[in-house]
Amino acid sequence: MYVPRELTRTFRSTLRQFPAVLITGPRQAGKSTFIQNVMKNVPYVTFDDPLNRDFALQDPNAFLDQYHDKRVILDEIQYVPEILQYIKIRIDKDRKPGVWIMTGSQQFHLMKGVSETLAGRIAILELLPFNLKENNASKKRLEDLIWTGFFPEPACYPKRRDLWMKSFIQTYLERDIRQIENIRDFRSFEIFVNLCAAYHAQEFHPAKLAGDCGVSQPTIKSWSKILEASYLSIMLPPFFKNFGKRIVKTPKLYFSDTSLVCSLTRQPSPESALRGSMGGALFEGMIISEVWKAFFNCGQRPAAFFWRSHSGLEVDLIIQAQGKLWPMEIKLTSTPSVNHLKPIDRFKKMAGKDASKQGFIICNVGEKRNLPGNNVALPWSEFSDRLKRIIA
Repeated sequence: MYVPRELTRTFRSTLRQFPAVLITGPRQAGKSTFIQNVMKNVPYVTFDDPLNRDFALQDPNAFLDQYHDKRVILDEIQYVPEILQYIKIRIDKDRKPGVWIMTGSQQFHLMKGVSETLAGRIAILELLPFNLKENNASKKRLEDLIWTGFFPEPACYPKRRDLWMKSFIQTYLERDIRQIENIRDFRSFEIFVNLCAAYHAQEFHPAKLAGDCGVSQPTIKSWSKILEASYLSIMLPPFFKNFGKRIVKTPKLYFSDTSLVCSLTRQPSPESALRGSMGGALFEGMIISEVWKAFFNCGQRPAAFFWRSHSGLEVDLIIQAQGKLWPMEIKLTSTPSVNHLKPIDRFKKMAGKDASKQGFIICNVGEKRNLPGNNVALPWSEFSDRLKRIIA
């Protein structure tokens, strides 16, 4: 079963502009399925196949000559980064757009090779797991969405969720990480990943994590970059008018998929996950991840922040789009109140003309409600569509 992806329009537009297009993202997000369904009748080669891999490495020119003057899909390109320099030579001879279509999962070494070899010749798009709309969220219970998560396999086949998630985590820890970076203290890294899940939707403090894991702060910072590079985590920076402060101040850490958090923190059931102590954090993480997906689906870098006043008021999400700052509170409640609007109204006043006139409370209401101060209580199931309009 193929679910049409919202990246399709951006991808087709990019094909008309660049000789090469790379689609990257986490493993099992549906990159290969996407590319084969969007680009039907285009020759497809996967470097997961050792025969293809060996041919490309031993005789790259002969391998590429098979597809002379044809579009070709090269899947899992990270296994043969050496071939990028030969693709560069061919692009420089003929810059016809949309010829070289590639996918790759492990970002660190792949992105280094792409940026050094194909700079100016390639567009890089990022495909994350399903968003709310792709996951048919309006027809599912919130607790089931959070439990199964948004990776295509468990989202489409919920009965496979437990085994799939266990295998995914094990493969990530035991194989992918060792290919990305040589981690010597593997047990400490495993503790780090589990602690990050426990601190989901909280501020990221390397000093505390270093003490808990028994490693140095630079090691923790390095490991956090690995989580980001493999698309397992999101770092949401604080908003300051001073751009320099945004870079150095403490961000908030989110896992990019709620089911990963449920598995790593050993939640016993969908109901207990949503109604327990982590329910609010899981809901908040689902919405933050939705923002990242919306920006990526438009081919943009995420422009999103959180904001905290000197008096302690906090706005969970600030989106920068259309020349404005859009304040949003994320609350796991079915009864939004005027008290929920205080941080939003305070931020509007602080930001002045830079702020959008409209603020939002993303919550569990059944339908959209207008609130005082030109604010809106928006059902979480409608967030994907509203976000798309704001960003586009």
